[in-house]
Amino acid sequence: MSITKDLIDESPYKAYSYSYPHKTAYRELDAPYALGDLWSGEKKDALFLYVHLPFCEMRCGFCNLFTVAHPEQSMEQSYLSALEREAQVVAAGLGRFTIARMAIGGGTPTFLSVRDLHRTFDIVLKYFDSSPRDIPTSVETSPHTATPEKIRVLADRGVNRVSIGVQSFIESEVLAVGRAQNTVEVHRALTTIREAHLPTLNIDLIYGLPDQTVESLIHSLTEAVSYAPEEIYIYPLYIRALTSLAGKDSKRADYRVELYRQARSFLLSAGYRQVSMRMFQLPDRGAEQAPVYCCQSDGMVGIGSGARSYTAALHYSGPYAVQRDRVKSIIAQYTHNKADDFALVNYGIKLDLDDQRRRFVIQSILQAEGMLLDAYEVKFAGSCLDHIPDLRKLLQVKLLRINDGILQLTERGMERSDEVGVDLYSPYVSGLMRKCIPV
Repeated sequence: MSITKDLIDESPYKAYSYSYPHKTAYRELDAPYALGDLWSGEKKDALFLYVHLPFCEMRCGFCNLFTVAHPEQSMEQSYLSALEREAQVVAAGLGRFTIARMAIGGGTPTFLSVRDLHRTFDIVLKYFDSSPRDIPTSVETSPHTATPEKIRVLADRGVNRVSIGVQSFIESEVLAVGRAQNTVEVHRALTTIREAHLPTLNIDLIYGLPDQTVESLIHSLTEAVSYAPEEIYIYPLYIRALTSLAGKDSKRADYRVELYRQARSFLLSAGYRQVSMRMFQLPDRGAEQAPVYCCQSDGMVGIGSGARSYTAALHYSGPYAVQRDRVKSIIAQYTHNKADDFALVNYGIKLDLDDQRRRFVIQSILQAEGMLLDAYEVKFAGSCLDHIPDLRKLLQVKLLRINDGILQLTERGMERSDEVGVDLYSPYVSGLMRKCIPV
């Protein structure tokens, strides 16, 4: 794989790069793995538990997540019953383990009823001995579903972080990407979350929306900052296959780099520190939530249809899709699974030593703190610059730098994080992704 001047001259916005290998590299495995065998030799003292609830009140035009809008209520009930069966089997297959962090996402978890939200937390407590009162726990919500009753459930259960996708405080901007959103409702939801005194509020915003300007983006950022959220994530708009935006506005001018720079400058001047290309955080806020879990080194356990799990050498999940009928079909199959079906892993990707090294580097350097060169050498018995020569090229074009033994992105490298990450993918993973046919 070569790094060319395209990495310097062209738009860096081609695809998100924040997990590796990407889910589009997953395939049916040559032979199934038994959960107990798969996890028997793994480090399990600081696992991340992810619970996937694939239901939303609407499907945004840019969304390619594994979720279905407005499912039948019977599907939700059947889904939670299957989730409990899976939780029992997975917890038993793990053996002795400790959950260090937890996230409940989707979809929109607060689309569920108050009763079913409680049921979800009860399942996690029963089988994984984990409560939001004891470990850092994040839950996703939306302006429409962040009602006082549902936010009270999160507060009462001890959730310490709520992430809400606002995207823009200007209705015409979100409407242009197929999102029917009332700004009055957005403010109501944010007020509700703040009045519940949850420790950490994150607000997601998007830059690069149709007809968005620097002024309109700064307006949205100003509105967001008025709630003093502990975290703000800014995402570039990507138009992915099979979404309702696919093929639209493909020739319009790309102002995303300039919008990113203006947003970054605004947030830094507002007192936020940059953690990654997307994440900005108030300093000294939420320090008590500092994770024991380390995404580069520790495993992740996912339950729910579409949830991913990570061991050191195998990443796996159930089948993935974007189109509504296909998503519903996969969820229907999931709800009919018996306990024995959850005990086998047959869909994912094996990571050889090269991809394990690349994952460690990518997951490290895309964070502002970077990667300790010594930490890599201890883990992989060698130099990352020798193991992954493309890193030297990134140093040459000044997208990376070495500072006091730390390999980290430069300011320009940070704004091109997605491109840097993709450029470090192995030929094998890149080939699998290119051959993936979205469904």
